[in-house]
Amino acid sequence: MHKPLLAAEVSEPGPQPGLGGPVIGIIGSGDFSRSLAARLVASGFRVAVGSRAPGRVSRAAFPAGAELCSQGEAAQRADRLLFVAVYPEHYHSLLGLSQQLQGKVLVDVSNASSLSRQEQSNAERLAQLFPQSSVVKGFNVLSAWALQAGACDGNRQVPICSDEADSKVAVLQLARRLGFSPVDVGGLCAARGVEEAPLVLFPSWGRPILLTFLLFLFFYGYNFLRHILLPFLDQGENNFYQLPLVTVNDTLPAVALVTLALVYLPGLVAAVFQLARGTKYKRFPGWLDGWLCSRKQLGLLSFLCAGLHAVYSMCLTLRSAAGYTLLNTAYHQVKAGVENSWVEQLVWRSDLYLSCGILGLGILALLAVTSLPSVGNALNWREFTFVQSGLGYAALTLSIMHTLFFGWDFAFFPSAYRYYLPPVYLLALILPCTVLVGRVFLALPCLMFRLAKIRRGWECTRHRPPNHLEPEATGDV
Repeated sequence: MHKPLLAAEVSEPGPQPGLGGPVIGIIGSGDFSRSLAARLVASGFRVAVGSRAPGRVSRAAFPAGAELCSQGEAAQRADRLLFVAVYPEHYHSLLGLSQQLQGKVLVDVSNASSLSRQEQSNAERLAQLFPQSSVVKGFNVLSAWALQAGACDGNRQVPICSDEADSKVAVLQLARRLGFSPVDVGGLCAARGVEEAPLVLFPSWGRPILLTFLLFLFFYGYNFLRHILLPFLDQGENNFYQLPLVTVNDTLPAVALVTLALVYLPGLVAAVFQLARGTKYKRFPGWLDGWLCSRKQLGLLSFLCAGLHAVYSMCLTLRSAAGYTLLNTAYHQVKAGVENSWVEQLVWRSDLYLSCGILGLGILALLAVTSLPSVGNALNWREFTFVQSGLGYAALTLSIMHTLFFGWDFAFFPSAYRYYLPPVYLLALILPCTVLVGRVFLALPCLMFRLAKIRRGWECTRHRPPNHLEPEATGDV
């Protein structure tokens, strides 16, 4: 590659200190090597960059404090640490440097080419090729841009693993000096997971997204059947123009409401398990444990659907069909001789359900913001619990009220059950109302105090050892 992907002149993030530190070697002269050299030089290290053909590499692409040389010279000049910034398929080309690499700490920065836990990790292969060297896995989760920008731009945790304790400590200290947050993840056997980390695409989002998508398909299909297909087959009424906007807008609030209920339902199920078992020391079933771990993703997806519903609702008046409907209504009103079409009940209804919807969306936005790690870490446990649990149930209550005010008393008339199918908002209310009633039921003193005792370590008699004494009797806290 004659032209580097990064800029020819690597900008150094901070003032360059005097270069009097140890020499750190880098084997490889690609984009990652250039950014790493810039970060090392800016942190006060001397750098020797080794290339297979140093004469073909532009020296202007590297900072002034980095020396460009051959791979063998870089291995010799490095005091102890040597970054291996080459692709794993080219590891065999370094076998000629075995003597120069003897006793050095090789930092492998490669990533896995595929998600296959059965294969040997790149770091383990490198350790087999160079048994006289210490191999440390690290810095592979950082991109060339992250190295240039430094640790100030977002979360920059660096997982590091190795079988050599001294070598791992040296790399941990180096990462800390470069401004990153090193994390010791164990021995070299953990290298495969570290190498696959950059390849994983939202591992905790798969099931929540699939569940939300299935809910959307169900409610969209139900609306299509009730409002479009059956009227067309029965009376020849053509409402297919509603598919792109109106039907989607009728579907989104139902999905948002059910998804929000699914955020708080597993907590109630877990409480029922603990009350029934009389102890907190038995593990939950796997499905419940996974459900509890997906609450954050479900909440954010609920907020997304609610936000889209708000945008779609504001766009309803921009449709041509809305203009035609308004003109037709005005024409029929004039033709009927109606001078005042004000209906007090409908005015209250619209204002109430809009107000509840706006408040509910605002609280959901607050919940979404506090779910960010940078915001959530600034809250103590009581504040976080108040926001995510207390305000979360407030958002659920306001969303239910928004739906009830929207439906008003329509559900009590036979005309609401067209083709014997209930309105979609009645289906969407079943699970949220169940969750709200369950939460009120668990707030009863007889259950609330017992659950609090269980979560503080108390166990019922059938789970206690024979010689177990109550904390009150022993004086233990």
